[in-house]
Amino acid sequence: MDQGSKKYNKTLLACYLGFITQAITANFTPLLFLMFNKTYEVSLGKIALIPAVFFMTQLVVDIICVRAVDKIGYRKSIITSCICSAAGLILLAFLPNLFPDPFIGIIISVVVYAIGSGLVEVLGSPIVEACPFDHKEAVMSLLHSFYCWGSVGVIVISTLFFKFFGMANWKILACIWAIIPVFNIFNFATCPIEQPNGGEKGMSLVELFKLPLFWVAIILMICAGASELSMAQWASAFAESALGLSKNIGDLAGPCLFAVAMGTVRAIFGKVGHKLNLMRFMIFSGALCVVSYLLASLSPLPMLGLLGCILCGFSVAIMWPGTISICSPRIPKGGTALFAMLAMSGDLGGAAGPALVGNISQIFSNNLKAGLLVGTIFPAVLIVMILLIPVITKKDRI
Repeated sequence: MDQGSKKYNKTLLACYLGFITQAITANFTPLLFLMFNKTYEVSLGKIALIPAVFFMTQLVVDIICVRAVDKIGYRKSIITSCICSAAGLILLAFLPNLFPDPFIGIIISVVVYAIGSGLVEVLGSPIVEACPFDHKEAVMSLLHSFYCWGSVGVIVISTLFFKFFGMANWKILACIWAIIPVFNIFNFATCPIEQPNGGEKGMSLVELFKLPLFWVAIILMICAGASELSMAQWASAFAESALGLSKNIGDLAGPCLFAVAMGTVRAIFGKVGHKLNLMRFMIFSGALCVVSYLLASLSPLPMLGLLGCILCGFSVAIMWPGTISICSPRIPKGGTALFAMLAMSGDLGGAAGPALVGNISQIFSNNLKAGLLVGTIFPAVLIVMILLIPVITKKDRI
């Protein structure tokens, strides 16, 4: 890394912590669902709305960012993400007790920190993309690995905290987690931030909609989000049903190992990715993902099913950051609108994929394997889209 790039290390650190913050907001509250049910007497039906509200808020933020970020500015927007993430976590500790119906306080808190999470998701990648680093695809992969490590850290540290200090002290932990985005406000306020496209106005949505490659990118992101979240969201239930493990051990064996596998590949790719052909690696990842879904859904042996779940973590690791790295250089004037639409598409896939798996499982008498078998369609379509890219793009960039 040359001297000119070194000054952007603080920017990279701030974005790393931003993705860790996103992992905190996405993974901490689900660990409290049963506690909400017992302490606040919130029904499980209402609790099921919490992740839906989280992802829908992120989708709305993605759409708003298409127009708002370029007017407000990247620095103010990313600092706002830190403020909202910290505020939402702190509000979660106190707001439910201030309402006659604690669920209202929970939902308000979720919406606030989901705004922060959505902003990081849209802004983190283009901020890093605009920095003058070599081997951007490797840097992008390493960046996204911090979401995985953040997820692992939240699950493991929170589980240990609850074991030694008790679930009753969860509010203290919520405030402790809020320290990270508070600290990151200073990082983003002082680090160098370059404007994507060198400050030039990016393409409008109408202009993007006219590009065949844009639609391929949208489908790629939907498939990437669905391939990842369809397994990740059901990993805990799959580990419990396949191996008969307790809830805590099931969380560690399922979603935690899944996140470890995903983070490991992203970190390794961040080191050696510049030596690999990203398009071929994506095709290999898609094929491995198909195999992992088939192994999880068709294997008669529980341990092989769990192996399929963990193998899926390895296979989906590069899909989300890889799609950004493949498509953004080919649409160099895409600007904020492109990154916002890619983030929205990933969230859409992340919401639709698990829902499809769950509904198919319900149709087949709550057979989770049947739902996961249908989930094979997402990595299969991803492979087709990757193969289409050379066909619809010319030698010259758009």
